[in-house]
Amino acid sequence: MAPSTGNEESVNPVLRISQLDALELNKALEQLVWSQFTSCFHGFKPGVLAHFEPEIKAFLWLILWRFTVYSKNATVGQAILNIQYKNDLSQTEKYQPLRKHQKLWYLIFTVGGRWLEERCYDLFSNRQLQSFCKIKRYITFGAGLIKLCGLLNFLVFLQKGTYATLTERILGIRSIFCKPQGVRQVGFEYMNRELLWHGFAEFLIYLLPLINVQKLKIKISSWCFPITGLSSSENTLAAHCKECSLCGEWPTMPHTIGCSHVFCYYCIKSNYLFDMYFTCPKCGSEVHNLQPLKYKIEMTELHA
Repeated sequence: MAPSTGNEESVNPVLRISQLDALELNKALEQLVWSQFTSCFHGFKPGVLAHFEPEIKAFLWLILWRFTVYSKNATVGQAILNIQYKNDLSQTEKYQPLRKHQKLWYLIFTVGGRWLEERCYDLFSNRQLQSFCKIKRYITFGAGLIKLCGLLNFLVFLQKGTYATLTERILGIRSIFCKPQGVRQVGFEYMNRELLWHGFAEFLIYLLPLINVQKLKIKISSWCFPITGLSSSENTLAAHCKECSLCGEWPTMPHTIGCSHVFCYYCIKSNYLFDMYFTCPKCGSEVHNLQPLKYKIEMTELHA
């Protein structure tokens, strides 16, 4: 990435969200590189990299630093978002690339600091001597103090929008856009459409359980095909009580609801419990009283 703004009169400041996105992209790249590297050792004995993990990570981050900050004045996340570092210690507003000592100190603070933290934890975790315990307490206190300073720096960054990390503030390096950012035309048509369909779906989820689909279907069928009277075959069928008006099978424990049709006890009971306004699917009569049919049915008629 060449410093394309070197001849411009001024630089373009970077939004806070862009700087935070660049930091997240850097972390994602480091995790990806480490996962790809460890996948090469899946066939080896488990824990083969455990003893040298801090050194291996430092070596990988060193390679990343060499081909990003050292050569292009930007991390990988910054390069993706059209951002690069500027030497903010210079007195001019024109673009000034990072000096060599700034890049080296950036390496020491980022890569060296993480290596030192991980390696010191391994060195002093199993030491019980008093001198080692004191050194461990000092290192823990120093690490906590650095994290506290990082928190204060982040709060200042949220207010002023410069120096997202403590390292950037100490070294005097600032994030700027490589090229001027064009005005983005943001359309909300897709968002409005998604909100509309989401609201409609929520309305249906609330409304559908309240609708009696079976009764609605019977009402619609009665409107489309009004019943003028029962045919002779239906009257004969009802008289002989050979068919349940719901399941169409031989009625088990036949019951009536006040009309001339017959139902299985379990069919009419389950439908009536589900819908207290249940109506006969044949004639549309409401349930007045559920009574067993007193007409004697011979089982021989089943085979007639």
